[in-house]
This record gives sequence, C-alpha cells and structure tokens, in this order.
Amino acid sequence: MQRSILKIDVNNELDVVLAYKRAMQLSERLGMQQANQTKFATAVSEICRNVIEYVGNGTIQYSLTEVSGYKYLEALVTDRGRGIGNLELILARTDYNNNGSRGTGIINSKKLVDLFEIESDSERGTRVRLGKRLSQTGPTVTYHALEKWVEEFNHESDISPYAEIKRQNMQLLEVLEQLRMRNLEAEQQLQEIRRLNTQLQQSNHDVSQLLEEREKKNHMLQEINQSLDAFAHTVSHDLRAPLQNINGITTALEACLEAGQFEEANFVLPMLRQQTQKMDRLITGILAYSLAGHHNLPKKALDLQVLLHQVISSLNVPASFVIEVQDDLPVLYTQEVYLYQVFSNLIGNAIKYHDRPEQAHLQVSYTLGSDWLYFTVIDNGPGVAPELQQQIFDMYETGQSFPQADSSGLGLSIVRKIIEEKGGKVWVESEGRGSRFSFTWPKAELIQEGL
Repeated sequence: MQRSILKIDVNNELDVVLAYKRAMQLSERLGMQQANQTKFATAVSEICRNVIEYVGNGTIQYSLTEVSGYKYLEALVTDRGRGIGNLELILARTDYNNNGSRGTGIINSKKLVDLFEIESDSERGTRVRLGKRLSQTGPTVTYHALEKWVEEFNHESDISPYAEIKRQNMQLLEVLEQLRMRNLEAEQQLQEIRRLNTQLQQSNHDVSQLLEEREKKNHMLQEINQSLDAFAHTVSHDLRAPLQNINGITTALEACLEAGQFEEANFVLPMLRQQTQKMDRLITGILAYSLAGHHNLPKKALDLQVLLHQVISSLNVPASFVIEVQDDLPVLYTQEVYLYQVFSNLIGNAIKYHDRPEQAHLQVSYTLGSDWLYFTVIDNGPGVAPELQQQIFDMYETGQSFPQADSSGLGLSIVRKIIEEKGGKVWVESEGRGSRFSFTWPKAELIQEGL
C-alpha cells in the first residue's frame, strides 16, 4: 500500500532546504520521535543536495507506505542524469569519514534511515528510496488529513535564506557524525569493561574455589595430624606393655636358669611365647591399619563367594559355630585385600566375642541398591550397648567389658578406614542380644552378568 502526499521539484539549494523542512514537518505530524525526524530529514537533504551538485535538477515525492506489516514515511528522490557509474563500489566502502568525498551523502543517508534502495543507470538516471519506520501507536492518517496538510504547506510563509539552513545542516551532520563516533567508542569501552568484569568474576570464582579447597585440605591435615598424634601415643603405649612383660619374663627366666630351677623355667616359657604372640598381633594390626586406604593397590575381578570361603577357612571357627553365606554374592572389580580385611575382621570379631559358641549363628548377605551394594554380617552374640555403637569403630575400642588376649583393638577401625576410602559407610545395629554390622560398597565396581 502506498499513498502519495506531496511532490517537490529540486532545482536549487532553496529547494533542498524546502525538502528538509517538509521531511521534518511530515515526520513530526506522523508521530515520529525527534531524533528520527532529524535523521530522516537529514538523509533527504543529503540525497537532494547530490541531485543539485551532480545533475542540476530532479524531484522528491513523499508517500506513506507499508512493508511487511510496518508503516513508513517514504521519500523518493529521482533525477534524469547520467547515473552513478561506480555505485557498487560506493555502497561497498566503509571508510568514509564525512570528508566530502564522492558518495559520502549516499552512505550517510543509508545509515540514517530504515529502508534504503537505490537504482542508477545512464538511460533512466538515479532513483533513491528512503524510508523511516513509523510508530505502531502513531496517529491514524486519513486522505482528507493529507490534503489539509498539503494545503497548509502551500500557504506557508517564505522559507528563510537557504545559505543559513545549509550551514546549520552541515553543522548538524558533523555533530551527528561526532556523536556516532563517540557512541562507537563508548560501545567498545563498554564491551571491554564487560570482558574485564567477566574475567574478574571468573578469577574471583577461581580464587574462592582455591581458598575453599585449601581450607578443606587444611582441615583434613589437622584431622590427620590429630589422628597421627593419637595413633602414635596409643601405639607407643600398647607396644611398651608387652615389651615390658617380655623383659620381666626374660629376667625371671634367667634367674631360674642360673638357680637350676628348670621346672620353673618351663612354666615361664609359655608366658614369654604368649607375650611375643600378642606383640606380633598388635604389629600386624598396625600395619593393616596403615595400609588401609592406599589408592595404588591393584584391582582384579573378585568373586565374593570364593573370597568369603577363603576368609572363613583362614579363621579359627569352632565346630559348633554355624555360618550362612548368601548363595548369589556378586563379582566385583576391586582391591581384594580391602574386602578380605573387612570380612575377616567382621566375621572374626563375631567369632572372637561370642559368649555362647555352642549356640552361635552367623549370616552374611547383601542387597543391591541404586548406587551402592549393601552388605550385612549378623550374629546372635552378646550384642553392643547403644552407648558403645559409635566408639567401637575407634582405634583400640572393642566395646567389651572383658579382656581378649588375642585382640589388637584395631579391627573395626581398619574396617571403617577402608569403607570410608571407598566412599561408603559402616555402622552397627544392636538391641539386646545379637549385632547387625552393615557397610556399603560402590555399585560402580559391580561386574554385570553377561559383560
């Protein structure tokens, strides 16, 4: 859709001023913003001035048009000149600096409007179509309103001298170009600031992560140091006791031999052997505890059915002690020594601390969870008091009120250390008689059947 408004013949600079003024008046009455009014009128005057300078005369036709659902104020500037021979080169160039070079007006006008079309050849001359988009909320313009506008324009007083208007237009163009350059510089600076802010935020995030990681490691080191201090103190104390006993028994044995009391010496010798065995068990437990959690231990395909048979065979199980092992235990790809230690300590403790071996019963089973394997070792022994169910996993805590000569006090602490190294948990449940020891193992190490 296109509705013509008015037409102006462009023959001199005064007509260029008139074209500028009509562009300003029409854009204002059509509800265009002030900045867009100036841009449209400036683009019109630039093209009209090109007509005067390079051809001598032409026409400009103002119209209302609609393109793709949007309304535009359009100015069609035509001349009957010889055309622009290097038009494609002019449109392709981007290095104009408003220095008066040929084609500057075309480039500047193209930048100021929303629609720009130009056609030029030696036979029909040049046609330039300039369009500025109107607001969707602008006033509705009827045919009679357009006629009234044209009548008002015809009765308008004479235009002021064109020389002054031309000077003002040139100043305005210069100001607009300066503003454009400043806007470009400001945009570049803003982009640089955004980039630096992004880098700063990333750096702050990285620093925060490093500080958080350092804090965690410092906390871990403090816990490790405290554990080492307690471990060293306890080990030195517990190793000193059997050594002192061995020293005392050796002194007594020497005295018996010197006095020729061989029967007395034969009575003392088993006591010496018992103390050395106790010390050996303690040292073995300390080594097992120190090895628990080493990540460089090799993995292998491990059939838990076979492993449990090996563990039970290695333990001193009384003939009256009944042990039931679930038939469908899984196959894992993991460290054999870890699970051997865990099951050996849990089953060994159930045997060691059972107060009624003639009625003893032990069950080993597992269930499959979404992310973990859940293993349980259940016995019908004396149980674990509620207040001791957390302490028994600490070093040298057995949770028993009666001494065990063959206990190192490290078994459950070794179990907990191994399980926690694998990311799992271990706990005990006991109410009255019987205990249920449970622990979790990563499901990721499960070897699926058929693979």
